[in-house]
Amino acid sequence: MTQHRTIALRRGAMIAIPVVGALVLAGCSGSGDASSTSGGESTEFSFTFATSNNLESPYETLANDYMEANPGVKITTNPTPNDKYGETIRTQLQAGNASDVIQTTPGSGDARGIIPLAEAGFLEPLGDTAKDLIPAGSESIFEIDDKVYGQPLDFTIGSVVASLGTAEMNGIDGWPTTMDELNDACSALAGDGKSLLALAGAAGPNAGLTAQAISATRVYAEDPDWNQKRADGDVTFADSDGWKATLQTIIDLKDQGCFQQGSEGAGFDAITNGLAQGTSVGSFIPSGAAIEISKAAPPEAKFAVEPFPADDDGKAFILASSNYTLSINAASKAKDAASDFLEWMASSDAQQRYYELSGELPVSAYQDMDLTGTIYEPIVDLLASESYTPLPNNIWPNPSVYDALQVGVQGLLTGQKTVDQVLQDMDAAWGE
Repeated sequence: MTQHRTIALRRGAMIAIPVVGALVLAGCSGSGDASSTSGGESTEFSFTFATSNNLESPYETLANDYMEANPGVKITTNPTPNDKYGETIRTQLQAGNASDVIQTTPGSGDARGIIPLAEAGFLEPLGDTAKDLIPAGSESIFEIDDKVYGQPLDFTIGSVVASLGTAEMNGIDGWPTTMDELNDACSALAGDGKSLLALAGAAGPNAGLTAQAISATRVYAEDPDWNQKRADGDVTFADSDGWKATLQTIIDLKDQGCFQQGSEGAGFDAITNGLAQGTSVGSFIPSGAAIEISKAAPPEAKFAVEPFPADDDGKAFILASSNYTLSINAASKAKDAASDFLEWMASSDAQQRYYELSGELPVSAYQDMDLTGTIYEPIVDLLASESYTPLPNNIWPNPSVYDALQVGVQGLLTGQKTVDQVLQDMDAAWGE
C-alpha cells in the first residue's frame, strides 16, 4: 500500500470548502495557448480557480500583483463556478486544454483532489518550496512516492460565520453555545420571517460542508480516529451513532425553522444576500467568506467565526486546517513561469497579502499570529487546544463518498431520503 492510501486523521490536513455568493462563469484558455519567449519558454500562462461570487477573487488580485511586479509576465485568469469546478477541471485536463496553474485540493475525496489527478498523470511534481509548506503529518494527502503535487496556501476554519450585529439587532445576545439556546434563537427569528442559518441547499458543496461541520462535534470530537477505523473496516457510517446524530441534526434544524424558507432549493446567493442584508445571522461557510460578505454588508454586521454547539454533554469542535492547493498542469508549456509564480505565492509578502485579501490565515505563520480583535477571536481557545479536525472528505478514499453525502443531505431537506438511506449510500460509495 502506497503512502497516500493510508487514511489517517491528521490535524494539518486540507479543507476543501467553497466560498459563497453569486456565481461567476468565465471561459478557460488552455495551456497550449501560452506564448513563448525567444528561448522557447513562455512568460504567459493561464490560471484557473474556483469562485462563487461576483467580487474579485483574492487569486485574481494576487495574479495582478504578480504581473505588476513582473512586467514581462502575462497571466490569463479563469474563474470557474465552484459547484461544478471539480468536474470542469477534470474534463479540461482530459481534453488537454486545462490552464497551466490550477486550484486543487489535497487527498482523494474531492473531484479536484490532487492524488487521483496526479495518479492519472495530469499534475506536475512540485519542488522543495511546496514540500516545506506541508503541515507535519499530512504528507500522505499531498504526495505520491515522495513527490508533491499541491502547494498549500492557507489555514481555514470550517464552522459558522455569523453576523453578531444582526443577532444583536434581533434580540439575540451573542452566538448560541448550546442546542437549546440555538433552537430558541431559531424560533424567535423564524417568527419574524428571518433565519438563524442561511443554507444553499441546492448547492451540493454547501450541503456537504454543513453536514461535515456538524460531524466535527457529533463524530470526531468523541472519536478523532473514526476515519481510520472506517478505512480498517472496524466501523461503518450506517452503524455510527455520531453520523446518525449529525444527519438528524440537519433534519431538526430544518423542522425548527433554523434555515430560511426555501433553503432546499436555494443557491449560494441565498447565503451572500441573507448575511449581507441581515435576514439571516450565520451560515456554514469557510472563515474567509466573512471578509468577502462584509464588503456587501453594513459596518455594524460584525462578522465572526463561531463554533456550532455540541449536542448534550459533547465538547466544542470545529473543522480547521489548510484549504486549497495550487498545482501545475503536467501538459503545460509554461512550467518554469508557473513554478516561479508558485514560488512567489509562498513568499512571506504574498502570504500576508493573501491573508489581507481572503481573510484566511496564512499556512506558514498562523500559529504565531495574535488573533485578538479579529473574526477568529471566538475560536482562539479551540485552536490552542487543538479542538479541531480536518475536513473528513479529504481523507475518504474517493469522491463518491462525499457525493453521496451531498446528495443525501439534499434528499433529507426535501424529504426524499432518510438518515439510514444516506448512510447506507455512503458505505456503498466507500467501496465495500
